[in-house]
Amino acid sequence: GLDGGEGEGMGTERSGEQWDGCRSLQSATSRLLVNYPEPYRSQILDYLFKPNVGSALQILKVEIGGDAQSTDGTEPSHMHYEDDENYFRGYEWWLMKEAKKRNPHIKLIGLPWAFPGWVGKGENWPYDHPDVTVYYIVSWILGAKKFHDLDIDYIGIWNERSFNSKYIKLLRYTLDKQELQRVRIIASDNLWQPISFFMMLDPELREAVDVIGAHYPGTRTVCSALLTQKKLWASEDYSTFNNEVGAGCWARILNQNFVNGNMTATIAWNLVASYYQELPFGRSGLMTAQEPWSGHYTVNAPIWITAHTTQFTQPGWHYLKVDGHLEAGGSYVALTDGQGNLTIIIETMVTFFVEVSEGVLTLNLGLDEVYTLTTLTTGHKNIFPDPPPSQPFPSNYKDDFNIRNPPFSEAPNFADQTGVFEYFVNTSAPEEHTFTLRQVVTQRPITWVADAENTISVIGSYKWVNLTITCDVYIESEKGGAFVAGRVNKGGTYVRSAEGVFFWVFPDGTYQVTRDLFGENILMKGLSGVRPKVWHTLTLILTGSNASGMLNGYPLWENVTVQDPGNGWAAIGTHSFELTQFDNFQVQAS
Repeated sequence: GLDGGEGEGMGTERSGEQWDGCRSLQSATSRLLVNYPEPYRSQILDYLFKPNVGSALQILKVEIGGDAQSTDGTEPSHMHYEDDENYFRGYEWWLMKEAKKRNPHIKLIGLPWAFPGWVGKGENWPYDHPDVTVYYIVSWILGAKKFHDLDIDYIGIWNERSFNSKYIKLLRYTLDKQELQRVRIIASDNLWQPISFFMMLDPELREAVDVIGAHYPGTRTVCSALLTQKKLWASEDYSTFNNEVGAGCWARILNQNFVNGNMTATIAWNLVASYYQELPFGRSGLMTAQEPWSGHYTVNAPIWITAHTTQFTQPGWHYLKVDGHLEAGGSYVALTDGQGNLTIIIETMVTFFVEVSEGVLTLNLGLDEVYTLTTLTTGHKNIFPDPPPSQPFPSNYKDDFNIRNPPFSEAPNFADQTGVFEYFVNTSAPEEHTFTLRQVVTQRPITWVADAENTISVIGSYKWVNLTITCDVYIESEKGGAFVAGRVNKGGTYVRSAEGVFFWVFPDGTYQVTRDLFGENILMKGLSGVRPKVWHTLTLILTGSNASGMLNGYPLWENVTVQDPGNGWAAIGTHSFELTQFDNFQVQAS
């Protein structure tokens, strides 16, 4: 996005709006990126963040993990429980540091999608106890600085959900008290109304909010938002498949958000499509990196559309006061740094023919194209050597969780969809189970969408049909339960209705085989002899329409007919939000 300030430049009247930057947002969508091997991971990060290489993003907006589903997965909280703090969970810290390493001037935004259950004290609502929620958010900001030397520039309220004026005012008061005056508040990451209306009626609220952020505004704003005289941002936009059509959509948005709506920053959801493509909004990132097992990635057209703006402007440049609409369609914006440099970005994403002629320059514009005219000479279309070719997920995959990677809490390639599965070290366990993967969320979070009642993490290929899944499980409580599953067909915001073949064991010595994650469609049930706090090995075998299961190497059930779904991921999970460990996961697919 662009944000323009006051003043004169190059003899042309400015619009009074300063370019704030073109940005990108990720919410559980960079899950697979962190596991990419070098040098491919660094190449991807360079395309995203390094100036004059690719998209050269100027702001990075990240999720403040809340242990709950936020579109394509869950992100772990820095405080699972009230007396628990850990500022090394998840990959957001790593991602912010990598962005800063490449562009020290990049701005950082934090926004919660969900909150751990303790914040709501049993209610699915973060505002009943605003002091607790403020404490939780401010601790994340302070932790970013203390443990990672990251300065958070902006903080949001609650993604696409209701705002609370009392909470916003208390957040501003607490930030100031903690000497965090530099941290600005964005509200409400939803619609222009009603936040702008309430700001007009409440001077204290208006003073607390620095930026009004709307999601998918369609390049338009509303009168009350303009009357606040606050910065206006499209704080989430795009969400489009990253082919040529999606790139054209992004080009139009980048220009017309300012031309039509006076928005000085535009944030793309999402940063990079680094999640399993069959999850919701597959390939809706600026580029695609969804194969860490092969190293393959693709630099898609939205990267270069972004570069048309970001490589030839900087936050702090100013928009010139021009109409911005081309006569037969399309748009243009003009920006200056006030020191003699000028950049004009033109997009022609509407069918028309136009000729621009002012006696000095004649420019014939083609259809569905983007042009940048600039006095700068620093732009560059960097091309790294081709990455490795695309490869399917390995058909024989195993993980004993013994390889430690302290900065990141999740095991490679597992994508948590409800609950949080973390590396765990238990020095009192038998040697073969000292290092495990543990589901750690014990209270249902304050959710953003209707998460499943059961925790689940998926892995592998969505195309898998015939597969054998083996995993050791350790149920830690009397009321828990664990499963392995195959042909799981849904995740993300649709995980609650996921179907597949689920093999459950419970600490009361029973088992079930169900067709759904919810556990209602029971295909088989019986006695298993499983006990809590004892390691057991589950094996699920799917061959064509036949399913069978083994416990500790011995057949437990067999000849269950399963016709649908016919393919999907492998998965592990728990019956409820209880502590449960997993070890020696293996899948063989054919």
